Amino acid sequence: MTYGVRGLIKLTINWTTFLEDSLEPPKTVPDAVNRLMTVLNDEQKVIIATMQEDELIDLHFSLGTDIRNSFDLHDQDSDLLKSCGSFVHPDDVSMVIINALWKKLTRK
Repeated sequence: MTYGVRGLIKLTINWTTFLEDSLEPPKTVPDAVNRLMTVLNDEQKVIIATMQEDELIDLHFSLGTDIRNSFDLHDQDSDLLKSCGSFVHPDDVSMVIINALWKKLTRK
């Protein structure tokens, strides 16, 4: 699989607007994963599930960016950011969420 395909793991709807208009940002990693399971389409889920764990970093600038922006991870008062511990960076939290999503999709 090439980066080009993984780069398509952007959400097909205007995710930021959808989340801002419809929902509060998730407060925990499991909540974030459940939200992603709702907004990702089946094709995107299959692409993620067929990736190797060490390839998930390839999603950093696509899905990771969507997660950081839509889940307010750049807000230091974010409940989701705080749920991951002290002194964590939004980039790290988005990768924790992507890894948890991958584990749920692959049942690992």
